[in-house]
Parts: sequence; C-alpha cells; structure tokens
Amino acid sequence: MGLMMLAGGKAELNAPQAVITCEKKSVTAAFLAGARLPQCIRMNPTQFGLVSSLYTPGGLLGALSAGPLATKYGRLLTMRLTTIFFTLGPVLEALAPSIWVLTLGRFLSGIGAGAAIVVVPIYIAEVAPPTEKGLFGALTQIMINVGVLIAQLLGYFLSRGSLWRIVLAVAGGIGLLQMAGLFLVPESPKWLVDHGQAPQARRIVQKIRGPDADVEEEVDGWGTNESAGTSEEEESLLHDPDGIRQPSSKKPNPNKAGVGILEVVFHPDHHKAIVAVVGVMFAQQLCGINSIVMYSVSLLSGLLPTTASLLIVVVSAVNLIATIAFSPLADKLGRKPCLLLSIAGMGINALLLALGIYFSVKIVSAVATILFVTCFAIGLGPVPFILASELVGPEAVGAAQSWALAANWIATFLVAQFFPILNDWLGGKGKVYFVFAAMAVLFFGFVAWFVPETNGKRDADEVWGRDRDRDRRED
Repeated sequence: MGLMMLAGGKAELNAPQAVITCEKKSVTAAFLAGARLPQCIRMNPTQFGLVSSLYTPGGLLGALSAGPLATKYGRLLTMRLTTIFFTLGPVLEALAPSIWVLTLGRFLSGIGAGAAIVVVPIYIAEVAPPTEKGLFGALTQIMINVGVLIAQLLGYFLSRGSLWRIVLAVAGGIGLLQMAGLFLVPESPKWLVDHGQAPQARRIVQKIRGPDADVEEEVDGWGTNESAGTSEEEESLLHDPDGIRQPSSKKPNPNKAGVGILEVVFHPDHHKAIVAVVGVMFAQQLCGINSIVMYSVSLLSGLLPTTASLLIVVVSAVNLIATIAFSPLADKLGRKPCLLLSIAGMGINALLLALGIYFSVKIVSAVATILFVTCFAIGLGPVPFILASELVGPEAVGAAQSWALAANWIATFLVAQFFPILNDWLGGKGKVYFVFAAMAVLFFGFVAWFVPETNGKRDADEVWGRDRDRDRRED
C-alpha cells in the first residue's frame, strides 16, 4: 500500500488540475460550502508546477531518512511512521484553503512516499519465501502502477466542482488502513536476528510460513553469518546518506572496506559506475514519463476535450499490464538492450506525440501516448534500479544506491517543476515533446557508448573488464 500511494501521490493532481486551478467550473459549486473551503485554488502554471514538484523534495528527504531509521529502530516501526505522513499530508491537501497549505500537504505526502520506496522493498525481501523473492519483488513496480491507475480512475470520475478534494482525501484513508494493518504484521526476522533476537525471529518465520512448514534451512542460514544475511539491495537501501554504514552482524570483508557516498565518486574502481548510474536515472525521468503521469490530462484536453481523462486511465491500465508482461525481459535480453529499446521507443513516440498534438491528429496522439508508456515499461521503468547494484562491488552498493536515489528524485523534481513552465513558454501544442525526443537521442547515445551490460556477469570487475586489465598487467 505504501508503494501504491507513492505513485498515487505523483498522479493525483493530473486529471483534476483544471478544476483545482479554477480553469473549469462545475454545477457542484456548493459542495463542501459548509466547510467554507473554496471550490478551487487559482494558480498559474508556475504555481501549479511548484505544488506538484514539492512532492519530490519531500520524497528525497524521506528516502534519505528511512535507511538509518529502519536499521536502528526496525522496518516495522519505520513503515508505521510513514503512515503518519501518508495520512496527514492528504488531509492537508483535501482541506487546503490556499496554495501554501496544499503545497505543505504535498511535501508531507512526499516524505512518506520517499521513506516507503526504501523500507517497503526491504521488508518484502526479508519476509518473502526464499524461493519466491523474485515474484514478491516484482510486486514493487506492479503496486506502483496500481497506485497510478487508482489515482487516474478517481480523477476521471471526480474531476468536477469540489469533488477533487475527495481524490486527494482518499490517500489519507488508505494511509489509515495501512496504519491499522501494520499493527497486524510482525517485525522483519532478519532485523531481529541482526539485533540479537534470533528466537523471536524463528517464531515469526514459523508463523509466516505456517505451523507445518520446515524452516530449518532458512533458520540455518542465519547462523553466525546469517545476515551476512542482508542482501546487496537491502544493504544499499539502508546505507546512511553520510556514507557511514550502520552496525550489523555481518562479518566485514577483510579485503574491501565499505566505500562512502563521497569517496565512491573519486574511487578509481567506481567513479565510472556512478556516472552510469546517475545518467541512467536521469534518463528514466528526463525522457518524459512523469509528464504523462502528472500532466497528460491538461496537455491533451485541448485536443481531446471529452476523452483526455479516459485516455489516461487506459494508458495507466496499459502501463500496469506492460510492466507485468515485460518483467522477464531484463533477464532474457539483457539490461542494456532493454534500456536501448525503451529509450528509442520513447523517443520515437515522443516525436509522434508532438506531431500529433501540433497538427491536431487525435488518433496519432492517443496511440503515441499509449506506446510511449509501454516503451517505458520495457526498460527505463525496471532496469535503472537493477543497474545501481550491479555496476559496483558490494562494498560500494550502498553509496551507488544513494546516488541513484538522489538523482532519481532530483530529476523527478525537474520534470514536475519545469514541465508546465516549459510547455507554456513553448506555446503549448505539444512542442515540449520535441524536447523529450531530443533528450531520448542524447540518452540513447549515452547508454550505447558508456553503460556496460551487467546481465550474466560475475561481478563488477567483469562488468567493467577490470579482470582483463589486471591479467594484461600481470603478463
């Protein structure tokens, strides 16, 4: 539910934008009048961009705070804390009488979302059956897409009068449900083991797996090195933003010490990987996916005044289906081919979308929008976060994920803040998608030239060819 709300927070202002900002009126103007709330909040494109984009600095703050909190106080307590922000933020948004209260609500919602994207995948990985971690891990991206779909559906049916406030309030209700549900789930067994509570961890695993399940092999994996335990992904997400690893029961690698968040940039073995990670994360956002998630209804409403909202609901459903269908591709085709196919497809469809809107060709605009999102699901959606842990050795995974996280939220902020301003400055009519098409050309060249394939490689040394270099030097 936390990941669902992360995506819902990004998408919730998309469909009702025109109603919220007083561009359109409704016969339901008296709704909520007893609460003395305005039917709408007048905003220009710059102000609306600010309201939308303040979600992302909140997300970055939440993401960087969640790792140390989850390490010190537990996954469960950290998830419960996120629900406070998931509830308080939407309440402020729904009851906002002004831009500034709405902006504060968005910022608080972002904090909860940023924390959730860190701690929820860790918790899932630690309680999932060992043989089904891949299946459970796939739920992360699926639930994100479910959140987008729900937000677009609500926006489609409630974008009139003051009903837009219900769209924002629903997230608060989900936050309360999540808070209640989290009092029914146990703490992560791995976290308990790492903090000297192995007997309790065993009881929890037995309860989760079932009274008749054989958990001996799983429990034996804890042993002394059990949490040698924490996977690279988990360790990376729990990495302190200052570059200091949190205490754990893992035995240190005698050959390689942990690399901090600043040190990794200048380290000869890792600086190229950080450039690749940051570049791919910027590609994920700057090729334009969040322009569809956040602003597509207002962008297409001039061309499709009666069907823009419905089209975006269809697009969200297609995105969910495509994410499920394409999830095996990264392992079958490789990370790099998926990225290149994804970027090329998004660039071509960004160009078609720009031409379709500019020349008012409805069918081209609609099909290009659907294919644009479908191409995102092929590679740019799932692959960047995989690469962040595969381009570096285990001693630098935490630092690499920190850079990935920061780059992702910063790039999201840039799109959220400046898309409406740039679109307005260019005069609308889809011209902004020429910019996204140009960005796709740029990032296609970057990935083709600089980003190595990681699929099937033993470790980061093999990925970057350092084994061959060392062999030549020894010869």
